[in-house]
Amino acid sequence: QMQLQESGPGLVKPSQTLSLTCTVSGGSITTNYYFWSWIRQPPDKGLEWIGYISYYGGTFYGPSLKSRTSISRDASKNQFTLQLSSVTPEDTAVYFCARSPNAYPAYDYWGQGTQVTVSS
Repeated sequence: QMQLQESGPGLVKPSQTLSLTCTVSGGSITTNYYFWSWIRQPPDKGLEWIGYISYYGGTFYGPSLKSRTSISRDASKNQFTLQLSSVTPEDTAVYFCARSPNAYPAYDYWGQGTQVTVSS
């Protein structure tokens, strides 16, 4: 059974870099032709797609956060990581990792989500 699990600090100070890891079990992140995304949901707002890393390691980011976002992976650990730099309180959100069977936002597996609060 495919499972995704987010991990990382729940509290980050303004101007610092938020770093989260998604650990995948039940399947490999290098398997054709899956895409592995980060998505967030700020309080009282809708879901916002941040970006993805593909089965071959290519990345693509959403326009609103592109300048501050980096997604990477460690295939040996079956993990992929989000780094969001220069965070502000507006980056407070529940962060999810998810899998899609193609480059479109149709996700078949999600992590449970992790709350990240940006505050001094």
